[in-house]
Amino acid sequence: MNEKPSILVVEDEQKIRTALRDFLEYHDFKVAEALDGLEADRIANDKQFDLILLDLMLPKISGEELCTRWRQAGMQTPIIMLTAKGQESERVAGLNIGADDYITKPFSLEELLARIRAILRRTDPARAVGQTFDFAGLQVDIPALKVKRDGTEIEISKREAAMIQYFAANPNRVISREELYREVWNETLTDLGTRTMDMHIAKLRSKIEADTSDPQIIKTVRGAGYKYEA
Repeated sequence: MNEKPSILVVEDEQKIRTALRDFLEYHDFKVAEALDGLEADRIANDKQFDLILLDLMLPKISGEELCTRWRQAGMQTPIIMLTAKGQESERVAGLNIGADDYITKPFSLEELLARIRAILRRTDPARAVGQTFDFAGLQVDIPALKVKRDGTEIEISKREAAMIQYFAANPNRVISREELYREVWNETLTDLGTRTMDMHIAKLRSKIEADTSDPQIIKTVRGAGYKYEA
């Protein structure tokens, strides 16, 4: 059983902070709270979280300064900025300093939940789909590096397993080559990387597709990337 995802809520308004905590705990997240930037910095340095909800306007240390500080220190934890400012420049600035997403107050809790889940699927596909799962009718066993198709076991590489897991965690969404390479190879895509990835996709298709000339599981979206249609 997967451990509950942990979220740090950094928000100085008590009513909002309490509402977020209750809502997230109801949806099976573990929640820690910080009411100002100084407390948030201390907590985030003491414990690792799966995601941080960070208010832009905070006492003691601002959200912008915190985000900048954490990213400069190498923190990779996804950050969603919470802001009352609706100006485009503020949102762009938040993304430029390292936030993964932003949502403007007042916001829908359901929309926030959808954004949180989307980010967690991208950053931790294993949490979204697990280690053994169905993938377009194939039975995938990540630890064993095997895929079963029509009763036949097929060996897959660690890279192929990581690609399958990432596609499975992001169904019906176009995934750019840049994103796939960043998330699976943990590197920035280059011309050499593009050729490497194309070779891996072709080899994976040869193992899981019934007809490699007409892929139905991992489809190419011309000019955009790839898409797994669940």
